[in-house]
Amino acid sequence: MRITRIFVEKLFGIFNHEIRLNLDDRITIIHAPNGYGKTVILKMLHGLLNSRYNELLTIPYKRFGVEFDDGRRLEVSREMETEINNKSPNLSFTLYSKHKDKCESFTIKYIREALNPSFPLAALEESVPGLLRLGSRTWLYKLTGEEFSTTEEVLDRFSDQIPLKLMADRQEERWLTEVKDEANIYLIESQRLLDFSNDGNFDNAGNVAHKTPRPTVNTYSDELVQEIKERASKYASVSQSLDRSFPTRVLRQRKSDNLTNKDLHDRWDELEKHRNRLVDVGLLEKDDEQNPLIQSQDDIDESTKNFLAVYIEDVEKKLDVFGDIAAKIDLFRRIVNSKFSYKEIVVSREKGFIFRSKYPEGSENYTSELLSPSSLSSGEQHEIVLLYELLFKVKEKSLVLIDEPELSLHISWQVNFLKDLQEISKLADLDLLIATHAPSLIADRWDLTVELKGVS
Repeated sequence: MRITRIFVEKLFGIFNHEIRLNLDDRITIIHAPNGYGKTVILKMLHGLLNSRYNELLTIPYKRFGVEFDDGRRLEVSREMETEINNKSPNLSFTLYSKHKDKCESFTIKYIREALNPSFPLAALEESVPGLLRLGSRTWLYKLTGEEFSTTEEVLDRFSDQIPLKLMADRQEERWLTEVKDEANIYLIESQRLLDFSNDGNFDNAGNVAHKTPRPTVNTYSDELVQEIKERASKYASVSQSLDRSFPTRVLRQRKSDNLTNKDLHDRWDELEKHRNRLVDVGLLEKDDEQNPLIQSQDDIDESTKNFLAVYIEDVEKKLDVFGDIAAKIDLFRRIVNSKFSYKEIVVSREKGFIFRSKYPEGSENYTSELLSPSSLSSGEQHEIVLLYELLFKVKEKSLVLIDEPELSLHISWQVNFLKDLQEISKLADLDLLIATHAPSLIADRWDLTVELKGVS
């Protein structure tokens, strides 16, 4: 289910915004001066469709909602708080069907977020990048310097980042849960270079004594190694199963008059191209699959034809295990190498991302030295992290929300950014909603933009 329109009334008590998504081009760009609500709208949308109600409760607005391509409209309204009676706000959800006379609605009375009692407090620290537990109930958010004197304050501040499994159960109507399950939303925030989720050191009481952030590029490199290992393990399992039954299936293979020598050669050539692509992107070693050789399209006797038909079908099944990961790695590597100057990336089954310094061949400084991912510039790391999330972490058919993708990117990279996104959205089957300040990122595609305007 795709979102076609986003709207908000009286945001901050001032702005009325409407965003119609470009479903054909699959990329929508919102731009406006600071303070008009670009980032806030992304967070509200993420909160609405991922049961993260803190953003919907703490930001002033009258009505916020989305329309879907099946004609339904989901709205949430928030009662304004009043200082006089200290009334807590309520959230009222309404789902309108494509038939205007039908709707479903219910109201959630605001209850302060509570931690699931089955999870320890240390789980909060593992969930929020930059959050450090100082004492039994005191916390520090290292990215901004904010201090919190109670766990409740932490839950209020970071409810949008804390996994739902850590939160106490909150009842909501089944129809709302079903709508949210149909709309996949993924938010890529502006802080994306540091990963605080690595395990820390614990004292005797079980409290986290120290935690050091890790470059996200290193984390994603390790994730890719694990993904490749899982595919390789499945490849080995499928291969073992097929190889075990291969002789029997060859003997049982029936004669096929429709299978010509040319058919065999064409399938063979395509198979070799596929295998070579897997080798090139680092998923297979050159000797992982030794294929018998067909040297010509001359007549092949029937028994050999049967043997080759079964063999080719088996290898196709084995290589299919790698699915679309090869195409994703290829596009990832191609985009990165087109942008990096004097560096190149290759993917290794054992090490994940491998970067090499690169001088032009023939120059007196020609060399090739290995580089750590964390030694890349901030702009290079932003590019790696953003591309990896889009290609490897987002589910197909999702709407991806990207806040300020231009951060630390050279202007020449910004100019080509939309072209890269178009390739990614087509391969990964994604819609993208981007909030930006950078005209250079928009380039000549102002037809993809929606301007958030002030009060006239």
